[in-house]
Formats: sequence, structure tokens, C-alpha cells
Amino acid sequence: MKKLGLTLLAFILLFVGFLLVKTFTFTSRQLQVDLVEKVIIPDSAIERLQKALRIKTISFETEEDFDSTQFEVFNQFLKNQYPSIDSLLDHKVFSKYSHLYKWQGSNSQLKPIVLMGHIDVVPIASPDKWSVDPFSGEIKDGKIWGRGTIDDKFSVIGILEAVEMLLKYNFQPERTIYLSFGHDEEVGGERGAVLIADYLKNQGVEAEFVLDEGYAITQKLIPGMEPDVAMIGIAEKGSATIEFTVDMEGGHSSQPAKETAIDVLANAISKLKANPLEATLSAPMQGFMDQLGPEMGFVNKMAFANRNIFKGMIISTYENASGAGNALVRTTTSPTIFEGGIKENVIPTYARAVVNFRIIPGQTADDVMVHAKTVINDERVKHKFYGFNTNPSAVSPMDSDGYNVINRTIKEVSENTLTAPNLVIAATDSRHFDEVSSNIYRFVPYHINEDNITTFHGIDEHILVDDYKDAIRFYRQLILNSNQ
Repeated sequence: MKKLGLTLLAFILLFVGFLLVKTFTFTSRQLQVDLVEKVIIPDSAIERLQKALRIKTISFETEEDFDSTQFEVFNQFLKNQYPSIDSLLDHKVFSKYSHLYKWQGSNSQLKPIVLMGHIDVVPIASPDKWSVDPFSGEIKDGKIWGRGTIDDKFSVIGILEAVEMLLKYNFQPERTIYLSFGHDEEVGGERGAVLIADYLKNQGVEAEFVLDEGYAITQKLIPGMEPDVAMIGIAEKGSATIEFTVDMEGGHSSQPAKETAIDVLANAISKLKANPLEATLSAPMQGFMDQLGPEMGFVNKMAFANRNIFKGMIISTYENASGAGNALVRTTTSPTIFEGGIKENVIPTYARAVVNFRIIPGQTADDVMVHAKTVINDERVKHKFYGFNTNPSAVSPMDSDGYNVINRTIKEVSENTLTAPNLVIAATDSRHFDEVSSNIYRFVPYHINEDNITTFHGIDEHILVDDYKDAIRFYRQLILNSNQ
């Protein structure tokens, strides 16, 4: 017995020693660079963003609600406010309102880069709940307010300001630069980004990297992290929507059958919610842990350094965190529509539900459909894909020149900011560019925190004036850094 005890103790000591060695050799991978001098941003740049925000370039789900006059106003805004871009860059328009600018580089041997954004915004659901006019572009408390400040006129105008500034100083890039601005990202990008990407592919363009919207600089949103963290999206989740229907006999509500169409469908949806697809640590999450783990406290650092051992604990932590935390480790299940019934005393013969799944890399829309059928296991519930569906994007590498230049630029313009890759849980126009480049990244240089995280597609959307100025600096420096 004593020998067994000693053997067990030795094993425990070896195991603990193994954990500690892995932890203490898990050292920082953060790039070390010097800050660049801050370029002065004129007040006129702020005024131009305000003007852009006042133009109601809203994407609605129905074609009948589309207001073309507002998009025509935005076309004229681009022409009038950015004269150097308008006169010096090659400009193509797609579907009347999406724009592609080409800034020809002097060295044809260098692959081009693509800087992206979108000019459309989502509708205002409750304008009375806003503290300002949602299309005012008002400045108060050091912030710019209005629909599109975060998503996504902020980056579109930031890119344009940076390019216009460099053109006025007669800067000539060695590498060709494309500026791609779609007008229908909020409804799928079929008439904007899709056509632009197809054009570039047909022109034989193979980009060094593509940079679109996506993640930002988080402030105290990551457990265990005190410094700001700039999150660079190296992949985005797919989206599959499934329509579930049930047809059954109805009747009078005074004589209900044991199960009605609503009962059957409600039970099916409840099963889906209770039995999600298996959680996993995808490649973007692995990269996230590699980059941030060494910067965390001892417990988190040990867990990330020994993730094969602590995988279950890590996944459980994210599952029980916020909605965003859970979304980073699994394909999510979100019922979005539930319909049934025509009158309060009539048992319906038909019930319908729509469920949206956001798919993690490593799984597909077909996997989701198989899972749904297996979990529900009821022939009375009919299934079919509904609307627009797409698989997760490919995972872009962390060791590419594109990732490195984005990483470096963030460090040069954002003091005391850590960087890490991650998975974008929403969809962007960049998903249409997979045949233009294998290096697609998603990052917008503004700070996101508890103050503004809920304003995305929500009420009182706003960004700091200083963030906007830093965004212009970021895009300017990115262009300079890419010029080699």
C-alpha cells in the first residue's frame, strides 16, 4: 500500500510539474513595435462623417421600401467630398450604388490589397427611444451619434479620408489598392460585394489581403484581460436558416386533441434549443488562446497553455459566459419566427417556425440539417432550408504578410493594445471574396465596451470622435506599411 501511495504521489508530482513547465514556457507572442507619430486630423474630416451619417442609405428586406434617391445622394457625396479620389482613381459602379476604386500601384509585381466597407445601414426600429435623431450625426459628450457610426460608415469614411489625405500629398503606392464599398451588405451583398468580387476574379486579381469590417478593439470585455485587445477576425461563421412546418387537423378550442400543430412544433423547437451541436475550440479560438494566454493571470494562462487537458473547462466557461462567448465555441440555435393560428377559439391546422443557425468552422449547413432532423425525430415536422445560406468561411492564416501588416499597424497607432485573432460570429461582405484572396481579415479600429456594445444595430449607435480620428490614422498607416 505504501508503495502504491508513493507511486501515486510521484505521478501527481510529475503531472503538476508538466503543467507548470508548459505554463511557464508559455511566453508572450505579442509583436513589439514603436508608436508612430500621430497625424493631425482636421475638423473637416469629422464634418464629412457627419454628412455621410445624415444620408439615409437604409437596406430594407423588401425591394419596395428601397429609397434609391438616398443612395444617389450618397453617390454625389462621394464625388463632391473626395475630389482627389474622384479625379485620380479608376472608378467603377455596380448596380448603380456599389463602388470599386482602383489606385494603381507603380510595381506590378506586388499583389494588390483590398480595403472594404459598406455604405448601407439597418432600419431604425424604435426612433423614439433614441436620445438623438438617428440620422443627425450629432456630436455630444465627445462622441458622434447616428445609425452607421459603428456599422459601417465609420470605416468607409475613415478609408476615404486616409486615401484622400495621401493623394493630396502626392503619395504614390507601389502596391495597387482597391477600395470596395457595397450598398447592400445588410441584406446579403448580392448586388454589391458579390458583383465586385466576381469582377475582380474575372480580371485575374489575386490580392495579398482583404480587410473588411468585423472585430474591433475590446475594452474589459474579455475575462481576465485588463489591457485593450484588438481582435482580428481570421474567419467568420456560416449561416443556415431552416423552416419547420407542421400540418395537422384543427378544430374548436373547446375540444383540443392531445397534441395540436403548435404543440408538436413547440416541442420540436424546444428539443433543438436543449440539444445544440457540439461545442469545440476552432482554429480561430486556438489562435486567440495562443496570443492572449501568456498575457493572462496564472490560472487562465495555465488552462490555455494546457488546453488539451483543460478543454472541457475552457468550453464550459465560454458556454456559460455571455451570448457572444457561447457563440465563439459552437454553432448557435436561434428561433426567429413562430407562426400559427387565425382565431382565439380555433385550433390551427398549420404551424410554422424559422430557426437560424450560425455555423462554427468545421461544421456545415448540411451538418446542421442532419442534426435538426435527428434531434427532432418526428415525421410530422417538415424541414427545408430557407432564405440565404452559407457555410463558414475558410480560416485565414496568422503568418501571412497581410495579417502581419495589420497586426503591426494596430500596434503602431494604438498604445498599450494587445492583438489576437478570433472568429467573427456575424456575416460580412468579405465572405464573397474567397476567390480573390486566401488572406481575408476583419477588423475595424474603434473601441467597443459596455457603453456601446448593445448599440450595434440597436439604439443610440455611436463612436468616440477620437476613435474616428485614430481610424483615419490606422488606414493611412496601413497603406504606408503595405507599400513594400
